[in-house]
Amino acid sequence: MSYLNQDDIATNSSMLSRISQCAAQQGEAEPDNWAFENRRKWAAAPGWDDAWASALASHPPNPDQPAYDPGKDEAVITDGMILSQVQTMLAVI
Repeated sequence: MSYLNQDDIATNSSMLSRISQCAAQQGEAEPDNWAFENRRKWAAAPGWDDAWASALASHPPNPDQPAYDPGKDEAVITDGMILSQVQTMLAVI
């Protein structure tokens, strides 16, 4: 577990967009606000920080290429992982 990786997930614009879209698909009335207000909770989902760290380790910085964004890589935190977390959180509210 890494709080720094969880913070990176919570502040990643691609992840925020993906979470917002999932919340909208699940019927959340204010998906953008919901995703932003709950970013620290969904970013702490079990296993997400390990997946994030693994993705970063397998994509070292390369000055000849654009910066790698694990939030845009659907193989890192999958749509299924997002859906499961969002559904769990929406059920509690």
